Amino acid sequence: MNAIMTSEEMPQVAAPTAEREDLLRVDNVSLSFGGVKAITDISFDIKKGEIRAIIGPNGAGKTSMLNVINGFYHPQVGTITWQGQVRRKMKPYEAASQGIARTFQNVALFRGMTTLDNIMSGRSLKMRKNFFWQMMWYGPAREEEIEHRKKVEEIIDFLEIQAIRKTPVGRLPYGLQKRVELGRALAMEPDLLLLDEPMAGMNLEEKADMSRFILDVNQEFGTTIALIEHDMGVVMDLSDRVVVLDYGKKIADGPPEEVQASQAVIDAYLGVSH
Repeated sequence: MNAIMTSEEMPQVAAPTAEREDLLRVDNVSLSFGGVKAITDISFDIKKGEIRAIIGPNGAGKTSMLNVINGFYHPQVGTITWQGQVRRKMKPYEAASQGIARTFQNVALFRGMTTLDNIMSGRSLKMRKNFFWQMMWYGPAREEEIEHRKKVEEIIDFLEIQAIRKTPVGRLPYGLQKRVELGRALAMEPDLLLLDEPMAGMNLEEKADMSRFILDVNQEFGTTIALIEHDMGVVMDLSDRVVVLDYGKKIADGPPEEVQASQAVIDAYLGVSH
């Protein structure tokens, strides 16, 4: 006779994207620099647990959108709602402390520091002991740092960069620097991970590795990811939904296959829509 599985033993299947709750909402956001409109009346949401791609030609406003989400820019019009709370003029450090981490187009690491120390810097928001205890490195502060270093070593193992853990990142090739930057963001244990062109400048092998790590972060850690990426093959393979910007305006939003077939998107990438 076949055994009956309990609800705890049955495999867990992720809810369809449309049924997931909103982690973040962008509502009618506009951003200008003097007379230059970077973003115009953009609205979209990011569902909990999804990989959300933000794509578009160069100058479309993609990085400006990420900068609005993590508080680096403050829109003149519209709102950002994060975990049900409307955010107004949040600073980047506040966004980081509330669970939003990011990487950058151009690698932003401490080049003279080792891989381990760079990733360890991502744990600073998790440390609770004051500067005095950290300076003394004694008692509770020492115990706290040992626990944080364990977490960093887990990330190093996850990203398969054990061989470079004590190497100054300035000596590393570009692809490995991008992986270290991802590790530093993961060290913050974010609810939302913003990736700004995580595969720019990589060869095919490096892109395949980074794609695998992004999927694993999403599936194993349950981290929600929003990424900007120009490689359409990567976008179509990784993302649950795609929002497309062109000249600071939203021109498409939906599943990858639907967006890929959109004539407006085709025209924008071919440069014939303006």
